[in-house]
Amino acid sequence: MEDTTGGGPGGAARSLADAVAGLLGDRGSADGTARATPGDTLRDVVGAVASAVRAARSGTDDGPARAPGAESPTGSGWHPGTVLTDLLRSAAPRLPIRDRRQIRAAHPGATDSEIADRLVARAARLTATVGAATGGLTAAQWFATPSLVALPLELGAETVLVAAVEVVLIGELHELYGRPATGDARSRAGAYLTAWTQQRAVDGEARTGGLMAQIGSAGVNALRRRVTRRLARNVSSAAPLLIGAGLAARSNRKATTQLAEAVLVDLRTALPGTGHPAP
Repeated sequence: MEDTTGGGPGGAARSLADAVAGLLGDRGSADGTARATPGDTLRDVVGAVASAVRAARSGTDDGPARAPGAESPTGSGWHPGTVLTDLLRSAAPRLPIRDRRQIRAAHPGATDSEIADRLVARAARLTATVGAATGGLTAAQWFATPSLVALPLELGAETVLVAAVEVVLIGELHELYGRPATGDARSRAGAYLTAWTQQRAVDGEARTGGLMAQIGSAGVNALRRRVTRRLARNVSSAAPLLIGAGLAARSNRKATTQLAEAVLVDLRTALPGTGHPAP
C-alpha cells in the first residue's frame, strides 16, 4: 500500500487505517476472513511508521492538533512513543468501527454475548498473528531501551497496528452493548483511545462527549506512556530465530484478551433489577 499523499503524519495515518481495514477483511463476514495477510499488512504499516518518523525529524506535522502541554515530536522531548502516539491519534477517526446494526447483521441468530466472544477471539487471533509476523521480520537481536535509532521499524509498526485493532474491538464492543461514544468521529475516537489507555470501558462523561472525549494534554501524555510501554513489551518480537515470533504471538493474544475482559466487565455491569447494561 503506497502513500500517495507524499508522506507526512496525515498520509501515514491513512495508510495505517487502510491497513487495519485490510487486516480485518470483509466487514460483512461473520468469520472475519481477512483480505490481507498480517505479513503484508505489517509491511504497509512499516512504511507508514517510516513516513511519520521522517516527518517528525523534519519538523513537519499535518496530524491532529497537539493539546497544550503535550510533548512535541521534535526537540528534546521527542522519542518513539510520541511519534507512534501521534500516528495512532491521527488514524483513530478513520478506523473501521461498525455500529450495532452492522455487527448483528454479520452474526445472524447469535446473542450479544456470543457475538462479543467472537469479536474478542478474532481480535486476539489477529494481534497474535501480527506479533508472529513481526517476529519473522525483525533482526535476531535484543534491545534494552526502545529507540528508533536502533529499534527496527517493524516493532513500531506492530505497536500501532495491534493498538488500532484493539481500539476497533473496544469501539465495536461499545456499539454491541448499546453504549457507543457520541459526537463526531474525532470525539468518538478520543473516547475509545482513552478507553484503550485506561484498559477499561469508556466512562459516562467521555461517552457523551465530555472531558476526555477530545483527549487533552493529560490524556495525550497518558496515551503516549501506554504506547511506549506497549512498544517496550514488543521488543520480545526481536528474539533470535523463531522464538520472537512465538513470544510476540502469545504476548499479544494474552494482552488483547485481558483488555477485552476488562472492558466487558464494565459493559456487562447491569443496573440493579434491570438486567441491562448501565448507561
